[in-house]
Amino acid sequence: MAIVNRTPNSFHDHGRTYALDSAVAAAKKAVDDGADWVDIGGFAFSAAQAQIGAAEEIERVAPVIAEVRAATDAVISVDTHRPEVARAAIEAGADVINDTNGLREPGIAEVAAAAGVSVVVTHSLGGPGQRVFRPSYADVVSDVAGYLRERVAFALEAGIAPEKIIIDPGHDLNKNTFHSLELTRRLEEITAIGYPTLVALSNKDFIGETLDRPQGERKEGTIAVNVVSIVKGARILRVHDVPAAVNSVRMTEAVLGWRGPLAPSHNLA
Repeated sequence: MAIVNRTPNSFHDHGRTYALDSAVAAAKKAVDDGADWVDIGGFAFSAAQAQIGAAEEIERVAPVIAEVRAATDAVISVDTHRPEVARAAIEAGADVINDTNGLREPGIAEVAAAAGVSVVVTHSLGGPGQRVFRPSYADVVSDVAGYLRERVAFALEAGIAPEKIIIDPGHDLNKNTFHSLELTRRLEEITAIGYPTLVALSNKDFIGETLDRPQGERKEGTIAVNVVSIVKGARILRVHDVPAAVNSVRMTEAVLGWRGPLAPSHNLA
């Protein structure tokens, strides 16, 4: 899953794809680079930003989705927690609602159910734009797993089909470095819930703090945690650097016996 943020304040891109033409070009390039899926967002998760209305968020994401849908049959998701934005995105061509608020906003689950689209149900304590000071858990993995089970049950009750549900433990979303490392170490407890698991680890602060690396120097750490997550059961990776992710995923799949080499073998000795 390639990340395209049409925001002026994304933690990694810092507004690089805020302009409409830049966002569309980035999405098309991601698909050309091997992404199966493009995630388009118009409102960052961080609390360090000004709030925007649903109309402005729609104006940011819907035109990008429409242009990308016209150019590719790749999966397109909208990163939003608002039902009106989700509805507009679906009308523009989105296949998935990627909700970092865990379907807690009234009406968003019903929008997904009525349209028959897939949902990503993500764990966070506060949700997008909400500040949570010193987040704490009795046991972060057990707490996250319990939350995801509860929100999945809610999604099913709202009429979302089980095959349309994806879960995301929400690394670094209201979690400190130790929490995110523990979630990665015990990710099989999340994948055991029984739904496809997405992990959004790319260039996040827990990688930077673990390796003492600034934002632009976290590629190797990102590859490492992505590979560990695949081995532990993750099946969707949300990434900034598509070529590096594709190569590391293909190599991991080959080692695990899920695919053969992409080129004929010349090692015949």
